[in-house]
Amino acid sequence: MDVELVRWPAEEIKLDELRGLGVARLVLVGEEVRPPLPTDALEDWVRVPASEEDIQVRIRVLSDRAQAVLGKEPELDEAGLLRHGGRWVSLPPVEYRLTGALLDRYRAVVSRESLARAGWPDGMPGRNVLDVHIVRLRRRLAPLGLAIRTVRSRGYLLEDGGL
Repeated sequence: MDVELVRWPAEEIKLDELRGLGVARLVLVGEEVRPPLPTDALEDWVRVPASEEDIQVRIRVLSDRAQAVLGKEPELDEAGLLRHGGRWVSLPPVEYRLTGALLDRYRAVVSRESLARAGWPDGMPGRNVLDVHIVRLRRRLAPLGLAIRTVRSRGYLLEDGGL
């Protein structure tokens, strides 16, 4: 797993972009500069100048951590918590059922009909209701690094969204 090196504070914008993409990163902090607070398990910092050995060890640890965090498929528990990439989100009942159907076929297309049956076992209330819930679910899952893709005329697909 690749680890990006970021100079702090000179590359603050780059750091924000990498955080948003869920990329593992080692922040190289200049002398007498306050380091940024890491936002997740994919970030560490070291004060420079630092030995090459120290930097390489930190890169190896971050790489191993990223592999452990990012290499797993999302997990949905019975309490409605979806975990992925070291983060979690709570799902309301309909979105919980929709996510369950998408996870049953993770990285594969799930038809609109299958999702409608999963979300509303007693019958869907209206045509646009599924679309509204998919939009809400996309917003909820984005911080976990997950994306729901529309597959035209076929359905939806849940996959990693850039982590």
